[in-house]
Parts: sequence; structure tokens; C-alpha cells
Amino acid sequence: MIPRASLTAGALALVVTVGGCASAPPPPPEVHSADDASAQTLIAEMALERGDCRAAAEGYAAAASHGTAALARRASEVGLACQNLPAAWQSVERWRAVAPEDRSAAIVYATVALKLYRIPEAREALTPVFKSAGAVTEADLVAVIELLSQETDATAALAAVDALASSNASPTMLIALGNVALQAYDFERAERRARDALARDANSAMAYRLLARVRILQGDADGALAAAREVARLDATGGAFALADALAELDRPDEARRELDRLRTATGDGDEVDRRLALLAFQSGDMAEARRRFTELIERGTANDAAVFYLGDIAARTGDKDAALAAYRQLVNSSMAVEARTRAAGLLLERDDRRAAFALLDNYATQHPESSFDLTLAKAHLLADHGDADGGLTLLTAALERYPSHPTIEYECATLLERAGRLRESVQSFERLLAARPNDPTLQNALGYTLADHGQQLSRAEGLIRKALAATPDSPAVLDSFGWVRLRRGDARGAVPTLQRAYRIGHDAEIAAHWGEALWSSGAQDQARKVWAAALAREPDSDALKATVHRLAPAEHP
Repeated sequence: MIPRASLTAGALALVVTVGGCASAPPPPPEVHSADDASAQTLIAEMALERGDCRAAAEGYAAAASHGTAALARRASEVGLACQNLPAAWQSVERWRAVAPEDRSAAIVYATVALKLYRIPEAREALTPVFKSAGAVTEADLVAVIELLSQETDATAALAAVDALASSNASPTMLIALGNVALQAYDFERAERRARDALARDANSAMAYRLLARVRILQGDADGALAAAREVARLDATGGAFALADALAELDRPDEARRELDRLRTATGDGDEVDRRLALLAFQSGDMAEARRRFTELIERGTANDAAVFYLGDIAARTGDKDAALAAYRQLVNSSMAVEARTRAAGLLLERDDRRAAFALLDNYATQHPESSFDLTLAKAHLLADHGDADGGLTLLTAALERYPSHPTIEYECATLLERAGRLRESVQSFERLLAARPNDPTLQNALGYTLADHGQQLSRAEGLIRKALAATPDSPAVLDSFGWVRLRRGDARGAVPTLQRAYRIGHDAEIAAHWGEALWSSGAQDQARKVWAAALAREPDSDALKATVHRLAPAEHP
């Protein structure tokens, strides 16, 4: 399957084209003197004040090209904040050139390099940061690892820092690396880092917490529960719910409920127990029980914004769209404002009220300019999800004027081209992106899946997906693609275990559709029905899943 790009474009807090969406940014104005740099800086700052982020980023980059380290730093910050990666790259290259010993410059340089999937450049910049014995604290290095995993692709971040940071690392650093490996879907490496940490500190609750999570995703229930019990033993306060959480993630809801009932007496924290019981009911598909428990939390005055959000989701799933919209509207200025506004916008689009839907998102972007990039992607996704992939493409094409040559937007353009029925252009777009970033597993998987899904170049499609698996061996999206291409090549029985593993890790409805289809094609129709029924209980609104059931078993899903 082709995953959507992550909708997180957070600020850099540690340190103070293609198809229908091609963009060709004009070159920035040349700067020849300090006076020119000062004038260009002033113009760029004025552009920033009036909200013209592209002009500001490119103006700062031009000014920095002959400016001081301080100016180059400011230009790099503006380029990143404006999601203008060409300008940010130009600025941070200048910053490093004039301040080669500045660790902040090296970290920002690596961040931009990883956003562009330039892993060797990122590793080269980070080497002195991680090898400067005594010059950087362990806490700072952990912060660098966490920053890179949050702000860039986790697979790229892992490739850049794992070898640098793992040698003679402390347990804390090893756990940080293990968490990045987990995000990058490399469970073997994550387990290795957890065990390395335990070899240095046998009583590390955080290492056992990481190990428990790995074991859950690997499907090793006994190992996961053993590790969770160690978390609870070593961290009586923070780890009290570790066993209950593990049981819930292992799809053992009855045992999870019993453990939570025990904890109600043991901890005296009835509100937290009730919150987790509500979540457990929701995740198990028991909407009536989940509604009752979330409502009780709200009535007691002990609920957080998430409880209202879940009530909105429950109302939407059970067909009460008015109640869902009312719940989401309660949260438009809350800690969950973006999620709630996006959900509400989707419901409004179902009513063909595009103006009101986008007003919810645009008003928030006006008040919170830092969210504009994420909300632009959200709007494109919403349009595509509601049958207007061409409208989503139009939005993304316009976005490339503001965020020139941005890899995420270019990737989304390629996916929406396929959804709009423009397969040839989609494939050409992915080919062009992959030529620029030949080792990017996200692009390898996307092109491989697109070809496989349309029955084209199946041998090449499988080769691309295998390359992606080598970089991210436990990614549910890539495993799904691999199972799907095997099914397309006539190996239904061979596809089943791969798709089953993908669903266990990701619990995505589209993966369940593929897994069920592989079972159906291999003669296990009853098992396929069970897979589909369980997945529909989790995600009853999945169009992909419903379409598969209707196609293969129309009598059961008219």
C-alpha cells in the first residue's frame, strides 16, 4: 500500500517537478556586497511580516550567500520554518561554510539533508557532533536523535545516526536509538538496542518498555508480557499500566479488563482506569460501551479533550453525523484543534458544503501560520477522500508555489494522480522522484505498489518493494505491498503470511482487505470472512475494505 505522508511539520526546537504538480522556482536575486545583503535582509523580513513565506525564505537565502554566520543561521531558520527546502539548503550550506565548528549549524544541516534524503551528507555533518568526546552532553545527543526522528523520515534518520551513536553509548542513548528503529520499522535493530541497554543497566525500565513494544509488534505475546511485567516491577508509578497496555495491544481485551479492574484497587486511580477501559472498548469495536464510559468521564469532570473527540468519532461511526459534528466543534480551539477541525471538515464535505469545510481549516491556519503546511495536505487528502482527487491536485499544485520542490507535496501529487485515474502521469512522477532519491524506500514502495496494483511490470514492482523492505523490514505498508504483488503474480498462499504480519503490525483496513483477498483466492473463504468482519468492526467506514468484500462476497455486503 502507499501510505500518506505524515502530517507533522513541527518547529526546529533544539537549535536557536512532477506530473500535474511540477514547480520550477526562479533563482533568487544575486547579492554582491554587505550593503546588498542588508537591503535584501530588510526586504525578506518585510515579506515575512506580511506572510509571504516564499519570498522571505528566498530573500534571506540570497542575503546569506555573502553574509555572516548569524545571517546564515537566521536564513536557515526562516527556510525551515517556511518549509522552503531549497532555500533552507542554500542557507545552511552557507552557515556551515562560514562556521564549520558550529554544532548547531551541523545539526540543522543534517536535518535539511535528511528531509531531502541526502543521508551521506547528513552523516558527515553529524560525525563530529557525536565523536566530540566530552564537548556535548549525553542529554544533548539524545535530543539530537529525537529531533532528527521527529523532523525527518525515521528510516533516513536511523541510517544517519545509528552507527555514529551506538558505539560505547549509554543506556539512555541506546533506548533513543531503539525508539528511532521502532519508528523506522526495523524491529530487529530496535530489539538489539534494547538488549544493549539492558546489558549496561539491567534495571532500566525504559529498556524493558522498548522491548515490550518490540515484542508486541513481533507477535511474541509471552515475551511482550514478560517485559511489561518488568516495567511494572521497576517503575511502580510510571509503569503501573504497562501490563494492561500490552494486553490491549495484543488484542486480549478480556485479560486487559481484568488487569485494569485489579489496578483500580491497587492504584486508586479510578479515572485513569475508566479512561483506559473506554479506549479498550473503542478499539475493540464496542461503540456503545465506549460511549457510555467516555460520557461518564465527561459528566464527572475528569475527562480530557480526547474523550470529546472519541465521542465524535463514535457518533460518526454509528451514523449520527450531527452529533459528531457538534462534538468536533467543541474542540475547534482545544489541544486537538487540528484533528477536530479536519474531522469536522470531512463531515461538511459529505454534505457538499466545501466553503464551510475549508473555512474551518483556513481560519485556523490564519491564527496559526505554522500549521499551514499540514492543513494544506489535510485539505488535499479530504478532497481526494470525497471523490475529488483532481481538486486535491489543484491544491497541491498551488502549494508548490509556496513550498517549491517540497518532497512531501511532490509525493502526494504522484499518489493523487493515480487516484484521479492518471496512471501514466503518476508512474512518471514516481519515476522522476525516484531518480532524484534512488534509495528512498518510501518512493520504492510507492512505485512498486502502483505498478503491482495495476498489473504492470510485476517483476520490477516486486524488485522495488524488496529494496524498500531491506531498508524498513517491518513496515506494514511495505509488507502489504509485498504481499499484494505476490498475490498479483499468482502466489496467493505465499502472500497470506506476509499480509497477516502486515495487519498484525498496522491494523489498517486496506491491509485487511488484501489479506482477506489472499485467503479467499487460496480457498480459505471462511477465514477471509472472519478477517474482514474483525477489520470492519475496527473501521466500518473503510471504502477499500467494503469494496473488496462487495466484489468477492456481494451477498454478504450488498
